[in-house]
Amino acid sequence: MIVGTAGHIDHGKTTLLQALTGQAGDRRREERERGLTIDLGYLYAALEPGAALTGFIDVPGHERFIHNMLAGAQGIDLVLLVVAADDGVMPQTREHLAIVELLGIPRMLVAISKCDRVDPARVQAVHAQVTALLEPGAYCGAPQFPVSSLIGEGIEALRQALLAAQNEVRQRSVGGGFRLAIDRAFSIAGAGIVVTGTALAGQVKVGDTLLLGQVGKPVRVRGLHAQNQAAVEAWAGQRVALNLSAERLALEQIHRGDWLLAEWLHAPTRRLDIEMQLLASEPRAFEHFSPVHVHLGTQDVTARVALLEGIRLAPGERMFAQLLVNTPMQAVQGDRLVLRDQSARRTLGGGRVLDPFAPARQRRSPARLAQLQALAATESLEQVLPALLANSDTGLDPQRLERQFNRLRSSWNLPPDVCVITTRQGPLLFSVVRWQALKASLLEQLARFHQLEPDQLGPDRDRLRRFAAMPLDRPTFISLLDELLASGVIEVSGPWLHLPEHQARLSEEDEAMWQQLQPLLEQAGFDPPWVRGLASAIGRDEAAVRLLLRKMARLGKVHQVVRDLFYTDARVRQMATMLVQLVADKPQIQAAEFRDRVGLGRKRSIQILEFFDRIGLTRRLGDQRCIRADNALAQRTEG
Repeated sequence: MIVGTAGHIDHGKTTLLQALTGQAGDRRREERERGLTIDLGYLYAALEPGAALTGFIDVPGHERFIHNMLAGAQGIDLVLLVVAADDGVMPQTREHLAIVELLGIPRMLVAISKCDRVDPARVQAVHAQVTALLEPGAYCGAPQFPVSSLIGEGIEALRQALLAAQNEVRQRSVGGGFRLAIDRAFSIAGAGIVVTGTALAGQVKVGDTLLLGQVGKPVRVRGLHAQNQAAVEAWAGQRVALNLSAERLALEQIHRGDWLLAEWLHAPTRRLDIEMQLLASEPRAFEHFSPVHVHLGTQDVTARVALLEGIRLAPGERMFAQLLVNTPMQAVQGDRLVLRDQSARRTLGGGRVLDPFAPARQRRSPARLAQLQALAATESLEQVLPALLANSDTGLDPQRLERQFNRLRSSWNLPPDVCVITTRQGPLLFSVVRWQALKASLLEQLARFHQLEPDQLGPDRDRLRRFAAMPLDRPTFISLLDELLASGVIEVSGPWLHLPEHQARLSEEDEAMWQQLQPLLEQAGFDPPWVRGLASAIGRDEAAVRLLLRKMARLGKVHQVVRDLFYTDARVRQMATMLVQLVADKPQIQAAEFRDRVGLGRKRSIQILEFFDRIGLTRRLGDQRCIRADNALAQRTEG
């Protein structure tokens, strides 16, 4: 069990821990000289002989050191709120209480200290003060213990209450990746660099490789202590000290606020969607996009808060919000955080992380707010997944979900109405209903294209994607289209996509013009007229002839060798057969040999050969060419 103190300055937190453990808390010279706890103190003691060690984190009470208090409050199991009998409830008593409530610490015990300095009536008055203070919140009815650390009064009763709580503390789940928020880093002669913190999730063993800090530097665990005892492994809920080694690892590179994480879990982020609560004690509403300090784990960063359901948040109210942090953070769903004002002088409120990978766009859309509602209602991946998928047009990245919920895919139990789609950029999750709806929508859009462009066989992939205007990125769209092609409900002819029953139809005017052009192209053999000549021959506009021939090229009736020079499909196949015949006796073709075979000049022959290079029938090798055996045209020609 990890116990953390809380309370106003000079209310006896450190002295109380010394009475409970027999160990001095303030070990720094400046703390002893000033009689003031400045930074976090760490003690380990068995509350009775043979009991497991309890870890104690002593936090400073002065308002100037609230940031240190916040760094120590993360991950504790029980908070020991200390209120001096002579002073009673003071400002930092209230602020510390607000902080531990925001952090969701599950248990509290209250010690009314310095009872030897006052009469019993004063102790009862402070007891009533504390009862009234706790009544509106999560710690209503928390046990209170009058104590005197100097004469030992009430210490044994408090120790027994701590022992009972220790037996009732719920074991934290060791599933998921290891997470440790670093609160100290130091060097030991002969051992090297050591970092300490409270393990928030997972487990770690000697020899494991973890990632350190924002850059994710790989480090190896050379040794470890758990609850101040040498061990070979540690797990969530323990105070842990890790001896780290890595190439060019220096103590100056490690700071309070850095994270040690399992390799697959490392994913720094600058946008986090949270459920935000403003303290009821705030004098005014919180305004949209106000600057704040964000405390998460042992990290303290500045950020802006974008309110998602309005432009201001009233005291005591909750609202979905997005944090735009100035320094990358590490977080998972369910993490608790505290927000302080821009000057870091007072606590404003806090919240719970819902999505550490929040979107930059459509963050206030009804679909996104519905996702946040589902995330706020449960922390179970399986329970929230249907709602997330129902409000997602683009699918969900399972790797992002792994990091968001700190759960590897191997531990998931996916609902039966979820399908996994394979794309070139990795798998995506869709609801079966949504995926089928996307297929139906694409078929409708392709049918609409055929209605609007009846003279075209169909669009290519990219044109269909633009025409359908679906919210899918290209890899996901291609996967959707590939499934439709595999099922036969869409067919492909060359690059053109079309419904099986669709056939391109020319308009009456185009059909009449084609009947004039086709004989001219066929009769010209290997030397057809250019577009200008064809237009002059039939007395039509040059642009209209060019447009029609390009339509016929999409239908596969003609092929454009160079701009404004078209050959019929039959003539192209005839020339392909000539090339195949030329390599029957030797593997490579000279351009002059092809020129002589077709009876054309060198320039036109080269243009035709370059066309065959482009469509993949031939491959140029210096001044010669060979036939690509894998080309479909070559295979049909040989057949």
